[in-house]
Amino acid sequence: MIVYHGSSVVVKNPDIEHSFRPLDFGKGFYVTSVREQAVRWAHRKAEVFENSKPVLNTYDMGASFGTLSVKSFADDLEEWINFVCECRDGSEAYKKYDIIMGKVANDKVFRVVDMYHSGIWDLNRALHEIKVYPTYDQVAFISQRAIDSVLKFVSSEEV
Repeated sequence: MIVYHGSSVVVKNPDIEHSFRPLDFGKGFYVTSVREQAVRWAHRKAEVFENSKPVLNTYDMGASFGTLSVKSFADDLEEWINFVCECRDGSEAYKKYDIIMGKVANDKVFRVVDMYHSGIWDLNRALHEIKVYPTYDQVAFISQRAIDSVLKFVSSEEV
């Protein structure tokens, strides 16, 4: 499966050490199967890091995860939103996994998560709102072992 990572640099050898900060699924190296989503990430990163250019890195992600510990949220939005909130609160529960897969909180969904996380909306309202928006996917590589055994660099291009 082809996956993408938006950045401001070419990332031939991804690692978890350069993770900017804990995101939806904790600290790790994030990719998506949606090219357009990764291109947007690349443009955001290029804006943050002045004098840089948006770069789309492409990888081949193997289909077999062997003995890696994989968490997939699939369509369980309740479990997903609670896990995202835990990670944002500093929980390190994500560290028990090598790979975490699920939806990504894009701009609109991110606002819904914030409304729920801050207690303004209850869980039912948040889940109802999330279902209205199209969602994208993300794969977080939490361990270096996962990156090294599953992810292979294919190419990079300025976007």
